[in-house]
Amino acid sequence: MRNTLLVVVVLTAVAVAGLWARPSAPVSGQSSLTAVGVAFAVSGARMRIERHGRWVGALAGVAGLLLLASAAAVALGAGPMERFWIWGVAAYLLLPGAALAYPSGPRLTAPDQVAAVLLLGIGVATLVFPGPLHSSGGAGLTVFGVLVVTLWWRFERSAERDRQSLLWLALGAGVAVMIGGHLAFLAQNPVGDSLTILAVLAVPVAMAVGVVSPAVVDIRALTAQVVVVAVTVLVLIATFVGVAATLQVATGHLPTVGTLGVLAAVLGAGFHPVRVMLRGVVDRMLFGDRPDPLAAASQVGTRISGDPVAALRALREALVLPYAAVVRDGRLVAVSGTAVTHRQSVPLVAGDIVAGDLVVGLRAGELRLGWTDTAVLRIIAPALAQALHANALATELEEARNAMVSVVEEERRRLRRDLHDGLGPTLTGVAYAADAARNTMADDPAAADALLRDLREQTAVAIAEIRRLVEGLRPPALDELGLVKSLRHRGAQMMAADGRYVTVEVEAPDALPELSAAVEVAAYRIVNEALVNVTKHAGCTSAVVVLKVEHDVLEIEVRDHGRGDARWQPGAGMSSMRERAEQVGGSFSFASDRVSGRVHASLPLG
Repeated sequence: MRNTLLVVVVLTAVAVAGLWARPSAPVSGQSSLTAVGVAFAVSGARMRIERHGRWVGALAGVAGLLLLASAAAVALGAGPMERFWIWGVAAYLLLPGAALAYPSGPRLTAPDQVAAVLLLGIGVATLVFPGPLHSSGGAGLTVFGVLVVTLWWRFERSAERDRQSLLWLALGAGVAVMIGGHLAFLAQNPVGDSLTILAVLAVPVAMAVGVVSPAVVDIRALTAQVVVVAVTVLVLIATFVGVAATLQVATGHLPTVGTLGVLAAVLGAGFHPVRVMLRGVVDRMLFGDRPDPLAAASQVGTRISGDPVAALRALREALVLPYAAVVRDGRLVAVSGTAVTHRQSVPLVAGDIVAGDLVVGLRAGELRLGWTDTAVLRIIAPALAQALHANALATELEEARNAMVSVVEEERRRLRRDLHDGLGPTLTGVAYAADAARNTMADDPAAADALLRDLREQTAVAIAEIRRLVEGLRPPALDELGLVKSLRHRGAQMMAADGRYVTVEVEAPDALPELSAAVEVAAYRIVNEALVNVTKHAGCTSAVVVLKVEHDVLEIEVRDHGRGDARWQPGAGMSSMRERAEQVGGSFSFASDRVSGRVHASLPLG
């Protein structure tokens, strides 16, 4: 890129020097050609840096250098034909080739090949026979028509990024044509011709943006706004000229300055209403299915998935909105587009599901959404709410799965530690004691007997350790007595901090449905932890445990009759109970006041 910039600087300096060296040269035309050449050369060098923009950048950059060389040729005394050939290669061969390869390189499809052959033939014929083709403007119009048809065909079959890039090219070309046409009509002189050439500057700038960063702004909304403003200006200019000509014919003389001023003021006041009126027409031309609520909603609905950003992007494209976001509890959940000052929100509700609010940005010049836009939002709001709810559930499920995996790993780590630090040394001591007893049995029976007594004690410790580990995995009482009887047995052993027994009443149906091992263990652990909290913190001597099954859910409630001055505080025990409930897909809550404490857990049976 440095070499390109160096060449640009040199050629520009030569071209500018030629403006003073040859006073007879058309200064305005040469200046405009120099500016356009610099723009194409610099934008081409920038596009060349992008991997997918190398072809386009190379063609546009060389074209810019040739335009600069054409302007510099004036200072070197080149004749008109030599300058035309330099300029013509850029205008009729390289720039059409860059547009045909835009945005990511040459294609091999049949339409692209046909267009390439046509453009090459027109360009060569124009350079060989410039008189009948270039002077009449036929070659330029033909090249423009071939490019419009080819790029339109490609736009309909391209991916989203290429579509955005092609819209940037279309916007730049459209701005150049509209501004150039206005200037050519309003100023029919060399200055107007030079300004028309300067209007072409929009093309290299738009091409570079389309390759480097096509999503920097919402190109669809920008295109719609530019087209609406341009059409509005054309309508008002045509109206002004038509009324002025009618007055001239009717009165036989030119209207006075005051009359023209009043006419201009009236048309200026009507600019905004005309623009609003034309917006619907332009929308229908550019985005034909958007005003139809069902069609637009269907277009958005097909792209609503678990990704809320993709859904918002589809909504913006269907309605040509600059901004869309989902807000829940004052927090941004997903956003697409660029924030604007004026917005409008729609609640995202689907049955009992409230997913938040859909906030959309209003288009420039709008104070509120039209009825068609509102109808589309109302149609897609339930589907978007469902998608967001499903996405939230999937996130919660993933978090729960990760938490479960973490708990399992923690349990494995605990078992490994207990086996390594507790049971392992105990069994090692048993082995050493057995060896020692065997070695001393013949020579010292008394010592061997003492060693065997010690061996018996160590074996008892190992058995107790194994029972403790088994208890940690699954309480044996569950297999021996069942859930209800094991809870009653555990409740009969509860003692308060002062040594008094705590009376625990277990209310449960005579027969519970078959419970899975995970639910059974979770219920036992939750009730046990809740009763431990009662003995430690409630300051009472009675508690009630209620078990019941409703709608395939095991409902667990533990209540105490506190002494009136104690409140439960969330701690490790509460966190443990909550984790055990959530591991089996259930829920947990607790509450306490100056009268009593209450723990409630819901564990699904499935």
